[in-house]
Amino acid sequence: MIYDIRHVTTYAYESPVSFARCALRLEPRSGDGQQLISHNVEIRPRPAERTSRSDFFGTFTESVVIEAPHKSLRIDSRSRVSVDRRAPGRTAPSPTWEQVRDVAFAATSLGPSSPVSYVFKSALVPVLSPVTAYAAASFPPDIGVLVGAVDLMHRIRGEFKYDPKATVISTPLREVFEKRHGVCQDFAHVMIAGLRGLGLPAAYVSGYLRTIPPPGKQRLQGADATHAWVSLWCGQELGWIGFDPTNDLLVENDHIILGVGRDFADVSPVDGIIVDVVVVE
Repeated sequence: MIYDIRHVTTYAYESPVSFARCALRLEPRSGDGQQLISHNVEIRPRPAERTSRSDFFGTFTESVVIEAPHKSLRIDSRSRVSVDRRAPGRTAPSPTWEQVRDVAFAATSLGPSSPVSYVFKSALVPVLSPVTAYAAASFPPDIGVLVGAVDLMHRIRGEFKYDPKATVISTPLREVFEKRHGVCQDFAHVMIAGLRGLGLPAAYVSGYLRTIPPPGKQRLQGADATHAWVSLWCGQELGWIGFDPTNDLLVENDHIILGVGRDFADVSPVDGIIVDVVVVE
C-alpha cells in the first residue's frame, strides 16, 4: 500500500509574534513494516534556521527558528510512504506475559529498541495501582502476552467513550481513567500504563490511520487525522506488535507511523515556544 499524506498545521495569533522555535516530528519513519519514499515540509513565514536530527528513539526531528514578526504560522508537510505490514492473529500463540516481563527486565541493551527502555513510568504515563489492577484482569497466570494484550485493548474500546471534549493534552492519566472518557492519546496512555504496571514494555506510537468504511458503516475514530496507539514487545520472536485500543485493532496496513516514544511528550508532531512582540510607549 502506498500513501500520499498531507498534514497542514496552522497557527493564528491575536498579536504579532516576534520569535518562534518549533520542533517538527512530521517525517514518517522507515522500518516497522513501512518505507519512506519522499518527504517535504514548507513553512511560512520562511524560517531563518532549519536543522534536523534523529532523537534517541529514532524519530526524525526538525528544529525551526522563525525570527520575522508574524501573526500566522503555516506548516505544510507532504509525504509518500509504502506500508506492508501483517499482524499475527488475535489468538496466535505467544510467550506467557510473565516470560516476556522477565526477559524484558533482564535485557542488557539500553538502545532505543531494547524493551527495558519502555518498562518504567514516564512524564505523562505514571504507574497507578488502579490502572495496573484494571490491566491485570486481562493477564491471569500463564496467559499468552498477545492474547492478554488483545483482551485489554478490547476492554478499553468497549468501556471507554471516545469524547474529544472530555480531555486536553494536559489532562492527568488518573482523571482519564476515572472518567473513562477521552481520545486516542488518552486510550493509548491508559493501555501503556496498565502494561507497564505489570512490567511489560509498551511504547507510544504517533501516526495516521486510514479507513474506508463499508457501505452504511461509520468511519473508524481517529481516521484521516493524527492518531495514537500502543506498541508492545511480545518477546524475542514476535518483537514489537501494534495495538490500537481506540478501534480494537491490531496494527497493519492502515496505520502509518510518524514517531515512537515513551508517551505523547516524546512524539508530539509540532511543539515549541513563541515570543510576543512587546510595544513600549
